[in-house]
Amino acid sequence: MTPTSPPPVPYHATARRPEWATLPAALRTAIGDRLGAPVVEARVAGAGFTRGFAAVLRTAAGGRAFVKAAATAEQPRLVDWYAREAAILDRLPAGLPAPRPRWTLHEAGWFALCLDAVDGHTPRLPWDPAELTATLTGYADIAAALAGAPSGLRELGLPHLADLAHDDILWWGEVAAGREPAPPLPAPLRDRLPELVALESRLPAYAAGATGLIHGDLRLDNVLIDGAGRAWFCDWTWLCQGPPWFDLVTLLLTAYADGLDADALFARHPASAGAPPDALDASLAALSGYFLTTAASTPGTASPHLPAHQRWSGEQSLDWLARRQGWT
Repeated sequence: MTPTSPPPVPYHATARRPEWATLPAALRTAIGDRLGAPVVEARVAGAGFTRGFAAVLRTAAGGRAFVKAAATAEQPRLVDWYAREAAILDRLPAGLPAPRPRWTLHEAGWFALCLDAVDGHTPRLPWDPAELTATLTGYADIAAALAGAPSGLRELGLPHLADLAHDDILWWGEVAAGREPAPPLPAPLRDRLPELVALESRLPAYAAGATGLIHGDLRLDNVLIDGAGRAWFCDWTWLCQGPPWFDLVTLLLTAYADGLDADALFARHPASAGAPPDALDASLAALSGYFLTTAASTPGTASPHLPAHQRWSGEQSLDWLARRQGWT
């Protein structure tokens, strides 16, 4: 397989976040109080696509924690997302490679979520083979643990991927109906809209039968590799009911972009067991339309690097699909 282009900005450097010193003094004091000592160092996270505060904090007593925070008036959606993530993390099965929550607080018009700090780094591209193996192995453990949809998580009333697909992911049908402008497409693919619509339309039915839970936003920048080489999975806001092979597709987009045999990686991963024969194609069709279309309407509250990354992700999805379908 021939490598394609790298992402426009490295995933570990996509964020645009406030510095610790710019947070309200009352919030900084309250966070230090909850941590048991004043904060003396803040290492702001470089990965991610929101403008919320996120940093590993070190206290005068030597303690460490990861804290996210957002202003309730200016960033209400982020506040909702952080609160939802706190509830999800609190109910995840013990032992999973996911940060554990400590506390939340409201102070000075801000909401803060504190998690155990993971001493790790975002995987770099091109993928290091050991880090890719660790990530795929770690996700296999997560998929197995969530296959039965633990009761504590079910009580949160999580959405279903089949419904999310209808409401937010399937865009080629909107383009075909003239309700959404067509994104730029390579010349060989401009006449493939009927096939794209047909493929993406299969995703809801394929997802509808899933009884387990999936991460819902499994990208490289939501993974950390610790000093022992273990993969940890972060940002659990979008946990939903769905098939684990969908998470696997979103994760493997970067492997495809590296020129790796993403088809084989998908086929031999435990998360793809029992997937319909064209589940990968249906997912790629849906993801390509979603990323390419939404890249044109990114909210101002997001990182300025988000549109370019959405376009790049859409291009990788479409290129992977076109190769599998013989369209190029």
